[in-house]
Amino acid sequence: MIASLRGEVLSLTANTAVIECGGVGMAVTLTPAARDRLRQGAQATILTHLVVREDSLTLYGFADAVERDVFVVAQSASGVGPKLALALVSALGADGLTKAVAAEDVTALTTVPGIGRKGAQKLVITLAGKLAPATGGAGVPGSSGLPGAGAEGEQVLMALMQLGFNAQAATAAVAAVQSEPDAPTEVAGLLRAALGRLRANR
Repeated sequence: MIASLRGEVLSLTANTAVIECGGVGMAVTLTPAARDRLRQGAQATILTHLVVREDSLTLYGFADAVERDVFVVAQSASGVGPKLALALVSALGADGLTKAVAAEDVTALTTVPGIGRKGAQKLVITLAGKLAPATGGAGVPGSSGLPGAGAEGEQVLMALMQLGFNAQAATAAVAAVQSEPDAPTEVAGLLRAALGRLRANR
């Protein structure tokens, strides 16, 4: 998973950028908050999430970890793909989307292009509890984060949520694996071990 990019901003449009990393120009689709932080020709570091499809690899860029995490969790709702998840985060902001779901504010959700009243009601139901206000800083929304987990733990957590596991279960599984004396330290090993725990608990 490509979790971040650092390099010169080669080009910049209303919602995309090309950032040079090691001689390769990486195209990124951005939220408005992430776009506002970039300047063409300047050096930049941006958090990203890679969405893999059979016919495409698309990088999405975010202003901070909370914005990225909300984007990932939003996709766990039925019928919400990366484009609609980006529209939700872009229109309402990570905090605004979290508050709208928590308050069951269907009216606010319907202001997002592509979201009707029935779709908004479905979002409230499917995301309830997954987008509770964060209490542990820049961790996963609705959790206390993963203290001491490091970048590897956060990457595994996001991968698990993209596979359909809820934030609470994924957080517990990663924390349990990392607490073991012989816990793997690389992303692939952590992911395999966490998946094993989650499947065993089903």
